[in-house]
Amino acid sequence: HQNVFKESTLNSFMSLPRSCWLEARSTITSLLSKDNPVIRDNAALKAECLVPQKEATMHLPAKIGDYTDFYSSLDHATNVGIMFRGKENALMPNWKYIPVGYHGRASSVVVSGTPIRRPNGQTRPVEGEPPKFGACRLMDFELEMAFFVGGATPQLGDPIRMEQAEEHIFGMVLMNDWSARDIQKWEYVPLGPFLGKNLGTSISPWIVSMEALSPFRVENYPQDPQPFPYLQHQDKYTFDIKLNVDIRPEAGAQTTVSRSNFRYMYWTMKQQLVHHSITGCNMKPGDLLASGTISGPEASSFGSMLELSWKGTKPIPMDGGGERKFLQDGDTVIISGVCESGGTRLGFGNVAGKLLPALKL
Repeated sequence: HQNVFKESTLNSFMSLPRSCWLEARSTITSLLSKDNPVIRDNAALKAECLVPQKEATMHLPAKIGDYTDFYSSLDHATNVGIMFRGKENALMPNWKYIPVGYHGRASSVVVSGTPIRRPNGQTRPVEGEPPKFGACRLMDFELEMAFFVGGATPQLGDPIRMEQAEEHIFGMVLMNDWSARDIQKWEYVPLGPFLGKNLGTSISPWIVSMEALSPFRVENYPQDPQPFPYLQHQDKYTFDIKLNVDIRPEAGAQTTVSRSNFRYMYWTMKQQLVHHSITGCNMKPGDLLASGTISGPEASSFGSMLELSWKGTKPIPMDGGGERKFLQDGDTVIISGVCESGGTRLGFGNVAGKLLPALKL
């Protein structure tokens, strides 16, 4: 299978069994070890296989065939529900029974560093009046993570069982699912997100393997009521990943606006994958499945400006002056992630993107 490492994407490598992923990780770890002389003592080999990151152009790690975005943070779903339906009806009746999700647009998933343009579209600024067409006024980020599907996946009609799920989760990336809130609000009934979400989704270029994340497993979020049997698993499959969101204005100081953690997710990645395929939907190596906005219980851990500013009613002060209710043109959003435990540190790098002005149509 050595030819998979000569390709421009990781899809072929992802399609191999998990045993091959483990073998490759073990071999590369050994070759990069300070005690292994193979690369360490061979100047020519070192110059050929090690590239300074500042000289590298990063690309999407895989050709993404299909992209699905879930809605799996209890705090986020509750916050949004309170804003738009009231505290008594915050969660929809199905939310604690199924990992809610929707099919996104794979063609507009881009690698970190790619600028995102503010979209034009239909909105209804004043309830009860006709809609208007123009630039989105309520541009937002969404703090998310995502995983790539891998392995020899079942054919159409045959679902992935829970006992097989780990064999098909290749690794994780950081994600910013850019959101046009006012466009989304006008369009989402009755079929859900469409143009408010397809304008761009940014991911980090580095995939962190599940084996690397294993030391950072934590207890799964308590689920009540108990999920249906096909969604049940007893092993820990959520992770202590510290997440920060910063906003850097075009002329101004960078401000951390959110400090959150992946461990706040109600539904696990295994449950998301198994539920997605329970109908017999065929998954493919390189498919991307996203967590949905990651929010925690404290206001400082909310994963979107919609929540942080509470629908624009609580402006966020910026370091060096000014404030934000939603994103402004020229803002760069930077999401970073790191795991730390017992002196061990594992970084995801970051995913960043600058918001460009809307086109005048």
